[in-house]
This record gives sequence, structure tokens and C-alpha cells, in this order.
Amino acid sequence: MSSGCVHYIRRCSLLAPCCKKYYNCRLCHNDKEDHELDRSTVEALKCLQCDSSQEVNSHCKNCGIKFGRYYCEICRLFDDTEKGQFHCSGCGICRVGGVENFFHCDRCDMCLGIQLKDSHKCVEKSSRSDCPICYEDIHTSRIPSHVPPCGHLLHSSCFTKLLESGYVAFFF
Repeated sequence: MSSGCVHYIRRCSLLAPCCKKYYNCRLCHNDKEDHELDRSTVEALKCLQCDSSQEVNSHCKNCGIKFGRYYCEICRLFDDTEKGQFHCSGCGICRVGGVENFFHCDRCDMCLGIQLKDSHKCVEKSSRSDCPICYEDIHTSRIPSHVPPCGHLLHSSCFTKLLESGYVAFFF
């Protein structure tokens, strides 16, 4: 029995409605296809233990195995590794790190570390823009974000590269 992929440990694969193929996760799908999987549209899966196809659920209807310790019905996310996963209804996606360590800022439209609750500078929908360095999406990125004093966001890895390049003096 397979236990998932390099991205997640789980006991099911998802049937991508866009191309009618099974993938262990949306990231595996996106790596192999020329389009992205909207995981909230997934309606069927296959148990990796008994090979039974079925509607999305937390447990296999045939053999009873739990597909993952964490299950989000909205995001169709299954994971057997404890990462402090939680679904943020404000963000519309699952986050990691423990719900007790974050708060959702409605103006910024994102989850921020609790230590920033009374001290961050709000920038309207700041997470809904692309990273100014790599131009990739920040909101759904698996790369942590850096929040500089101005309140705009960039990927932490992009910020590190910016510091290493010496160009940071021009921006701060």
C-alpha cells in the first residue's frame, strides 16, 4: 500500500475532475499537467489500501481506513503528518502551524502570527497579490511570507535572496 506522495502522507488518491485522472494530491497533479487542480471541486477518491473508488469522505466506505489524521472537507485535504493544520474560513484555505498561533486580519485578508495582532501595518488584501520578487502567488503559496514594516508581503526565501544580493538597501 502506498501512503501518499512526497507532499503528503495519506491513504487515498483524488480523482481530478478536470482530466479524470487519479493523483495523490493537487501538487502532484499540477506538476504533471498543464493546468491546475482546484481541489475543492474533487468529488471522488480512491482508497490506497483496498483500491475502492468512492465519494470524498474521511474514511473508506469499504475497508474503514482513515485517509489521514487531518481531513478538511472544504479543501479536500488529507494529511497523516501533524503540522497543526487548520482551515481558515477567512482565507478560504487550510493553514499550518496551529490555529492558536494565528489570527485572521480581515483588512489584510490573511492569517498572521498572533505576535503581530496589535502591531502589524494593515495593507488592504496584501496577501492577494503576487510576490514582488518572483511574481508568484503569495496567498496560496506553501512558501512562508515575510512581512516587512511597510506591511506588503514577499516570500521569505525571496527576501533572503534579496538581502544576499545587496539590493535590499534600495527597498528599505
